[in-house]
Amino acid sequence: MRTVDPPMSRQVESLLTANGVKVITKTTVDSIVAIKDRLQVRCSDGYSAEGDLVLVVVGVRPQSDLARACDVRTNERGAIQVDRGMRTNRPDIFAAGDCTVTWHRLLERDLYLPLGTTSHKQGRVAGENAVGGDRVFEGSLGTQSVKLFDRVIAATGLREEDARSYGFASLAIDVATYDHKAYYPGATEMIIRLVGDASSGRLLGGQIFGAYGKEVSKRIDTIATALHHRVRVDELNDFDLSYTPPLSSPWDPVQVAAQAWVEARDRQVA
Repeated sequence: MRTVDPPMSRQVESLLTANGVKVITKTTVDSIVAIKDRLQVRCSDGYSAEGDLVLVVVGVRPQSDLARACDVRTNERGAIQVDRGMRTNRPDIFAAGDCTVTWHRLLERDLYLPLGTTSHKQGRVAGENAVGGDRVFEGSLGTQSVKLFDRVIAATGLREEDARSYGFASLAIDVATYDHKAYYPGATEMIIRLVGDASSGRLLGGQIFGAYGKEVSKRIDTIATALHHRVRVDELNDFDLSYTPPLSSPWDPVQVAAQAWVEARDRQVA
């Protein structure tokens, strides 16, 4: 789970292990060989495993051969280079989706960030501009949610390490809080991690791990909306978020995390 910080990916690992999934890290797959009607995976550290099916998942690469054949410019990863109107360097050729670069709204630079939501937005921009419009792609923050068994892991914006590598005074905190009022039946704990810039107070990212059906995606979307509008962490407390005991608390879990982040930043400054 490279889209979240290590404390959150460890939550995912614990969940997988609790559900009978064996997680092997820090090794390299050397070979996959057929042994009768089974497949055996052999790794560099001597570990091996057998199964009926092996899935090889090695990331996403842009399919841009056609573009290069048309002298359309690509970047070092092979993604088609476009402006924010989804125009390529060739007149009248537009490109959108997983084959193109993505304007990162927070970093204000092009990255390769293939996501279905991004593809849909870029496609709308490309289509409108191809028929004479002047629409601009407003950028992506990498917002995403993944369901694993009965839990959801969600993220948006920058991880702590990424924020530091881009020159921010990165500060991250983790808060465990109930998804709604504890006295109302069915309350479960969710973990929220907020990343912000300790110098400016600007919100930089967020990650949430919680139970399926407990508004995890709603909360990550709240953080994504805040990132879209470049707010400070403390300004999350001013958001007029809905409250009813079965669904939330007067201070939403995102706001509880924001208050904890501000306290941590103040202690750091002091």
